[in-house]
Amino acid sequence: MRLARLLTGDEHRAEDLTQDVLARAYVHWRRIARADRPDVYVRRMLVNANNSWWRRRTNRELATADFAERPQHGDLGGETADRDAMWRLILGLPERQRAVLVLRYYEDLDDATIAQILGCSPVTVRTHAMRALNHLRERHGLPATNGSRP
Repeated sequence: MRLARLLTGDEHRAEDLTQDVLARAYVHWRRIARADRPDVYVRRMLVNANNSWWRRRTNRELATADFAERPQHGDLGGETADRDAMWRLILGLPERQRAVLVLRYYEDLDDATIAQILGCSPVTVRTHAMRALNHLRERHGLPATNGSRP
């Protein structure tokens, strides 16, 4: 559910996406269970389902409005505002770049595993990550890093 929410930025769409993917995984579980990494297989199903939804969608408005307006609980101060602002920026990235950042920094997966999930090479994963981070730095004035993961 966390991966779906991070990919979609919308709680309700994440629930629907997760439910659809888990239902499909249940139907095909014998085949999935034989995979080397069933968890990677199901994550890939989730990413693919999210990408398919975006392709089918005729109106490409970002789902940031609902995400930003969710009620805040407690006194979380500026840290919450910073996190919400960062999410709005991440949701504005292209699908693949957003997926790479979510899988790398929130799911804490290595490049090889991300490559398996996205069906590309580890070099492509690093390229998407570099482009996404450069976009965030250049367009939104985020600080540069020393090349390591934050």
